[in-house]
Amino acid sequence: MLVVLAFIIVFHITSIVLLFISTIDNAWWVGDTFSVDIWRSCFTNGTNTVCKDIVSSNQSYQTIQTIQATMILSTILCCIGLLSFVLQLFRLKQGERFVLTAIIQMLSCLCVMIAASIYTSEHDQFHPAPVPGDGRYGYSFVIAWIAFAFTLMSSIMYLILRKRK
Repeated sequence: MLVVLAFIIVFHITSIVLLFISTIDNAWWVGDTFSVDIWRSCFTNGTNTVCKDIVSSNQSYQTIQTIQATMILSTILCCIGLLSFVLQLFRLKQGERFVLTAIIQMLSCLCVMIAASIYTSEHDQFHPAPVPGDGRYGYSFVIAWIAFAFTLMSSIMYLILRKRK
């Protein structure tokens, strides 16, 4: 049982790291001369890289704010889930354990899915490509979807683990 708990803790910490990377790093939409995330746009001209924050004058600013908020909320919920797991491990009796942690992880999973889905459907409205369709999804976007899968699996593991001794 100790090995299972250690595996779950490592899995949960991996989920948190993936969420932090996908939320912070500047690679949601990339091209040869630019990269865009949910916070700023960076353009490369030869050796110069110029980064600009996404401002409220952008026509899709509310959409971007929604993506930002759900990614931050997902990261916070995942961190709270880890804290909840540790506290429930020693405080609750068998059968009651980890239900709260599973619910928190499921909410984190839902937030990542919402953010990545909105970005998938609306990215063409706010990426800086000179020609529509120019560019590709970056690794931060892919990591967000992997974090979705990890948080979903960990919430299911917590539900299964709640009955184990």
